[in-house]
Amino acid sequence: MTTPTVEGFYDTDTNTLTYLVHDPATRDAVIIDPVMAFDPVTVQLDPKPAMVVMHRARVLGLRVVMVLETHLHADHVSAAPWVGTALDAPVGIGAGVSRSQKIFADLFDAEPEFRTDGSQFDRLFEDGETFQMGEITVRIMATPGHTPGCVTYVIGDAAFVGDCLFMPDFGSARCDFPGGDARALYRSVSRILDLPPDTRLFTAHDYQPGGRELRFEASVAEQRASNLHMRDGVDEDAFVAMRRTRDAGLSTPRLMLPSVQLNMRAGGLPPPAANGRRYLRLPLAVTPPPEGAI
Repeated sequence: MTTPTVEGFYDTDTNTLTYLVHDPATRDAVIIDPVMAFDPVTVQLDPKPAMVVMHRARVLGLRVVMVLETHLHADHVSAAPWVGTALDAPVGIGAGVSRSQKIFADLFDAEPEFRTDGSQFDRLFEDGETFQMGEITVRIMATPGHTPGCVTYVIGDAAFVGDCLFMPDFGSARCDFPGGDARALYRSVSRILDLPPDTRLFTAHDYQPGGRELRFEASVAEQRASNLHMRDGVDEDAFVAMRRTRDAGLSTPRLMLPSVQLNMRAGGLPPPAANGRRYLRLPLAVTPPPEGAI
C-alpha cells in the first residue's frame, strides 16, 4: 500500500492537529483541518496557525489539490476557506454537514438567506467517494456519531479520523452535541478499526492526559488493543452507556458558540447588520430564579 508523507501541526490553544499530507512521487498534497486563531475577548481572527502550514507546503514545493474538513468543528474556527482561497484549492467536507447546518441555523436564528444544503463548500463527499492526490487515491468513509457529517479520509496506509478516536489513552469523541449519536459513533469507529492492522490513524486532537508528550498517531492494531473506550471486546451497549454517562459531565467547549456560527458558513463571516457591522450571537440559557428570590 502507498505511504503518503504526513506532517502534523499542533495548535496549543485548541489542542487541534492540522495535517499536511503529500504524495512523495508527485508532490501533490492536501491540508486537513486548518485552524484560524480566534480571541473571544477582542473578537479577532488570526490566520497565523494556518499560515505556518502553508509556509511548510511552499518550502517543500507542494501543490495543494484540496483542503479537507473532517467535520463541522465546535472547538475552533476553521481556516479552510482562507487557505483554499490563498492556494486556489477547493474545500471539501462530508455531505452530512447539511444536517449540522440545519440544527445550528435554528439555534442561532440564521438569516433567511442562509443555505443549509452545504453549498458553501466546494465538495460534499458521500461515503465511498474517491479523488486523486497525485498517484495516491483518497477514499472517504462516512463516520458519523460525533456530528452527523463526520468523515474519515483514508489516504494510502494512513487514515485521518477527525474526532472519532483519540489516542488510546484518551478514548473517543463526545456525542452530546446537537446531532450526535453514540450508537452511530460506535459503528463508525468499528468501521475504522476494520482497516488493516498496520493502518496509521491520525487524530484531530490530543489532550495530553497526565501531561504526557504530544501524540497524534497510532495504528489500528494499537487502538484495538488498548483504546480506553473502543478496544476489542467492548460491545455497543457498553460503549453507549459509558459515552452517555461521560458526556453528561463534560463542559461546553470554550469556543463552541463563535466557532459553530462561522464554521456552519464554511468558515465565512455572517452578513452585515443594518449598521454595516457583523455580529456573532450568544443564545441565552436562562435559569429561573429560586422560589422566593423575587
